[in-house]
Amino acid sequence: MSGSSNRKGWSNQHSKSKSKSQPHHYKPQLHSDHSVCLEMTSPAAAGAPLRTVFLGVDVGTGSARAGLFDENGKLLGSSSSPIQIWKDGDCIEQSSTDIWHAVCAAVKAACNIANVVGEEVKGIGFAATCSLVAVDSDGSPVTVSWSGDSRRNIIVWMDHRAVEQAQRINSSNSPVLQYCGGALSPEMQAPKLLWVKENLQESWSMVLRWMDLSDWLSYRATGDDTRSLCTTVCKWTYLGHAHMQRNNEKNSRDMEACGWDDDFWEEIGLGDLVDGHHAKIGRSVAFPGHPLGSGLTPAAAQARNFELGLVAGIPVGTSLIDAHAGGVGVMESVPISDSEAKDDDVEALCHRMVLVCGTSTCHMAVSRSKLFIPGVWGPFWSAMVPEYWLTEGGQSATGALLDHIIENHVASAHLANRAASKSISIFELLNKTLESMMLDLKLPFLASLTEEIHVLPDFHGNRSPIADPKAKGMLCGLTLDTSEKQLALLYLATVQGIAYGTRHIVEHSNAHGHKIDTILACGGLAKNPLFIQEHADIIGCPIILPRESESVLLGAAILGAVAGRKYSSVHDAMKALNAAGQVIHPSKDPKVKKYHDAKYRIFRELYEQQLSHRSLMAQALA
Repeated sequence: MSGSSNRKGWSNQHSKSKSKSQPHHYKPQLHSDHSVCLEMTSPAAAGAPLRTVFLGVDVGTGSARAGLFDENGKLLGSSSSPIQIWKDGDCIEQSSTDIWHAVCAAVKAACNIANVVGEEVKGIGFAATCSLVAVDSDGSPVTVSWSGDSRRNIIVWMDHRAVEQAQRINSSNSPVLQYCGGALSPEMQAPKLLWVKENLQESWSMVLRWMDLSDWLSYRATGDDTRSLCTTVCKWTYLGHAHMQRNNEKNSRDMEACGWDDDFWEEIGLGDLVDGHHAKIGRSVAFPGHPLGSGLTPAAAQARNFELGLVAGIPVGTSLIDAHAGGVGVMESVPISDSEAKDDDVEALCHRMVLVCGTSTCHMAVSRSKLFIPGVWGPFWSAMVPEYWLTEGGQSATGALLDHIIENHVASAHLANRAASKSISIFELLNKTLESMMLDLKLPFLASLTEEIHVLPDFHGNRSPIADPKAKGMLCGLTLDTSEKQLALLYLATVQGIAYGTRHIVEHSNAHGHKIDTILACGGLAKNPLFIQEHADIIGCPIILPRESESVLLGAAILGAVAGRKYSSVHDAMKALNAAGQVIHPSKDPKVKKYHDAKYRIFRELYEQQLSHRSLMAQALA
């Protein structure tokens, strides 16, 4: 994915945890394993009635996070724990062992912060980036790294080692590709699987299970390797609509996998994955939120050895990709007047797009009928909201791009020191700098500061709607200025470039059948008011922020609530637990619209210029 949920915090970059109801009477104790236990008076010990609490876990690109929510969808407490990542060119890897330890640490800390005891947790849901996990017959990690390091058994979602494999697969013109926007991305699983088979044959022969990270988390918690309709449909070419005729089976424990296209796997050279009723990639597939196995296993629940410290048997729901969990956590977060007006309108959701903004940004929209949109992933049946078709646009680097632009500027270190001295984030300081510059120059609106600076944000390729993994980022309008003010302008132009990319996705989607007129946003970047206001002005739509900023964690917790039978469906749980917060409206100043229309035209021309330059150089080297 997205990795959308673990961006550096907008106002508190270095805080490890946060809560809405701080615990009382606790004393930190440091154990020999360096984990921290907070001793406190639990509700049970105090004689208070036990609450009903749902736990959501989200593993992003840089951290594992856990959040506990009450029956009204209110966050009681959350915590995060960092995870290790290895980067070597296009190869980006992680460790499932390290991730599980981080998950356990985050869950324990969140329970302590929220003053929640294990008996109060009535359901658990997992969400994670769409990274690829390899384990053997014992569930032990199998390396996917050139290094041979067995710890490195995860190919991270943003890894681009399989570009050439993706091109070969796309040349097959398989019918399954029409459900992926016409072409597979190197960020999807089939190209990565083919790369491993072609380059790491020993590892290939050792792997018993290939799993999306969120599916592996639920497997690790329950021992049930049933896969999610979300992960398999969105990243593995599974045809989820094969389940449409079996819709009356939604309440069954799991479903036989009936959506694999065996001809596709044979044609691309991975026919061995069809063996054993697709045992290595998923012989059973279930709707998100379906209860798995017998719930949390005793081994996963135990309080010691870095396990979760919960009660065995807690229902665990089939998982979601993190961006899709964000969609579940926010898509019904509309103001009460709007929800009352459209309460019985099944089309109401079809006018909304969710932006899950973090390391990358995912653009989630649903429809009642399937819409084939070139360059936009999908349509995916029931991959996020049950019985709706999902289309998924995306930008592979947004928060990561802003970090890159800032951290590689000569003024970055001094800026970071100044922000730290003021106890604010770098982004807050940059936003204040831009406000001062606008006032000093007596400009009519802040966006006009970038009149001479333009950014094409495709530094990690273009995921949507051009679907060009070879696309490159472009900066236009640089000078020899290396001041903090120049960095602020570059930062603003980059934010605008990202927003123009989202406008391109929205316009392209609406031109192919969507009716998007409202944006909902969540994730770390959604906490940056400049980022959100520029998006509202550039897209021309109101942007709704959720009441609870931790929408991905809420979406994961909703899976636990459904698995625990609190709600009959994911959508019912969304209606009950989603709630709107602030609404940001686009500027009414016609000069702002005219300005952004002009910059958007330049944005579109930059890519066309890049294609022309690419062609000229190819001819020169022919």
